[in-house]
Amino acid sequence: MAGGRGVRVKRIQLGNTVFEGANDVYLLDGEATALVDTGVALPAVREELVDGLAEHGLSFRDVDAIALTHWHPDHAGLAGEIQAAGGAEVYVHEADAALVDGTETPLFADRDLQRETFERWGMPDADRERLSGFFDAVSADLSGRPADVTTVSDGDAIRAGGVGLEVLHLPGHTAGLSGFAFDPRTVPGHDPVAGDDATEEAFTGDALLPKYTPNVGGADVRVEGALAAYAESLARIVARDFDAAHPGHRRRIDDPSRRAAAILDHHRHRTRRVIEVLDGSGPATAWEVSAALFGSLEEIHVLHGPGEAFSHLDHLAAAGVVERDGTAYRLVDPDPDVGALFPTTPLDDLVDGSEGA
Repeated sequence: MAGGRGVRVKRIQLGNTVFEGANDVYLLDGEATALVDTGVALPAVREELVDGLAEHGLSFRDVDAIALTHWHPDHAGLAGEIQAAGGAEVYVHEADAALVDGTETPLFADRDLQRETFERWGMPDADRERLSGFFDAVSADLSGRPADVTTVSDGDAIRAGGVGLEVLHLPGHTAGLSGFAFDPRTVPGHDPVAGDDATEEAFTGDALLPKYTPNVGGADVRVEGALAAYAESLARIVARDFDAAHPGHRRRIDDPSRRAAAILDHHRHRTRRVIEVLDGSGPATAWEVSAALFGSLEEIHVLHGPGEAFSHLDHLAAAGVVERDGTAYRLVDPDPDVGALFPTTPLDDLVDGSEGA
């Protein structure tokens, strides 16, 4: 970018004891000031963000734009308050917009949707109440105030904090999860991981995480064919061959293509494991398959475990490998070509599914 005072891309790491661990908020501070994600609307986290901005001589009212990777409260919770302070424009993918502007109610606040979802998964009554109680205990203030949003879609170009961002729709974890690709050569003051050879980096939200595999199936129950959608998103990340990915949690990912390929292979392995469970036990519900895969679960994982199991069972049902009978799934083909159920990438022979765990 010619002229101006140059752009900084700075990570502000915030506490998070409810979801995937420490959240990353990215500050883009050049001709204007922008954030990628905001953190959850809890007082302690809010103060951490206030302090993080203050270290750069900034406050909420200085933020001109917010690019949200997805609707989850630990990424979008403070967007409405920041917007109210200074009029920031809030960008979010059209598929997640209603959960940020408050016109749609998320699962954790909708008892009817909870009942429908938990019945579909075959979750026992006691565990439904336990999970609903967890939601009640932690969710009252997570989402913060609604924000007026500007919707974006795949391929859109936006400018935030003096940085040109390309919207990259990466559904699966949520319906509208989007990354934001940028050319680090246009960002004076940014230190590209690959030095002068770097041509493209991306903010990936929870589409790509350095330690855990992003939850699929429980994280956003609105997503149809969640595992298939996420597999295609991972293949897309591999194909883009980013020099670095800046995720929604924890540290920068310096080989995002390999990480994406490893997570994709992890899901191939998990699919084989689901088939083994059904082959050994006979027809089973998503809840029962989750128990076989993950054992006893606590807190948010009571949602994520059966949701993940359901996404795999749903994927297998779409391929005709299993059949659904009520809430149970019966194995039809005990020896399918699992590899054919997922997209292939040039890195498939170089990764081990255990890297995705």
